Amino acid sequence: MSRLSERTGTVFAAGAFVLWGLLPLYWNAFAAVAAIEILAHRLLWTSVTVSALLLIMRKFELPRMLRDTYLRPRLLLSGLLLGINWFTYIFAVNSGRVLDASMGYYINPLVSVLLGTLVLREKLNALQRIAVLIAAAGVLFTIAVQGIVPWVALLLAVTFGLYGLLKKQLPPAPLNALAAETAVLVPVGLLIIAVRAASGTWAFALPGVPVLRTGVLLAAAGIATAVPLYLFAEGAARISLSRLGFLQYTAPTLMLGLGVLVFGEPFTYVQAVTFGMIWTALLLYSVSGVLYRRSILRRQPTLPLDRAACDTGRQAEW
Repeated sequence: MSRLSERTGTVFAAGAFVLWGLLPLYWNAFAAVAAIEILAHRLLWTSVTVSALLLIMRKFELPRMLRDTYLRPRLLLSGLLLGINWFTYIFAVNSGRVLDASMGYYINPLVSVLLGTLVLREKLNALQRIAVLIAAAGVLFTIAVQGIVPWVALLLAVTFGLYGLLKKQLPPAPLNALAAETAVLVPVGLLIIAVRAASGTWAFALPGVPVLRTGVLLAAAGIATAVPLYLFAEGAARISLSRLGFLQYTAPTLMLGLGVLVFGEPFTYVQAVTFGMIWTALLLYSVSGVLYRRSILRRQPTLPLDRAACDTGRQAEW
């Protein structure tokens, strides 16, 4: 792979994670609108935007995917998981819990590792096991001291981890998959909008809410969703998973900064200890990936590296 391609991939991937990290600013721009209605519009306009983009690129495969009896139930399930994750994230931002959202996306890679062990029977090395235990201890510390389960963080991490697990059974076409996952939930989104409109509680009936500005922002949710995903897909195709894994921490770090510096959420000693333990766990997790790659490189000149070993390594890194 050329250095130019790697640099381009790094720029694409970094751009995706920066945009994801800055999304709280976007959702907060219409915080007066109920999270469930924002979700409904995000599902609707993401499906429309991504489908239009695929038609322009001549890669539109939505009808074929929805007719596939193997894919259809999996797309429905992955769409439900994505919908729950999106709703939780929007709710977190608009209810002053951006730090919880940041924590959720920090621990997501470790949840994915744990799911790989429990469901796919993947083996953890010693450092990975220690990393998972330290992250779990950080969450338990918050529960023990504050007496509150950080359900927003856990729900974000678990739903996205399960979503990633299910995606392993879907074709590697992120834009078509997203179009299908949102399309199967569009009827639900339209029903939500219709019910809220009929009851007079939808976004365009709220006092003091500018109709045109709100409408544009809600419709732009499709672009806000599709652009970073497209950048991510282009970047992931050009750079190694280790670099991609490192860059992914940009998003929760930006969320953490926004939560404290922009939205004024308190960063208490409990959160400092919890985040510190999670960061320690992520450091150990990253070190385990580096050591694994070095061991592969040392063996490579004398021992052929089969595809299964490569796949295992990639899963461990991600």
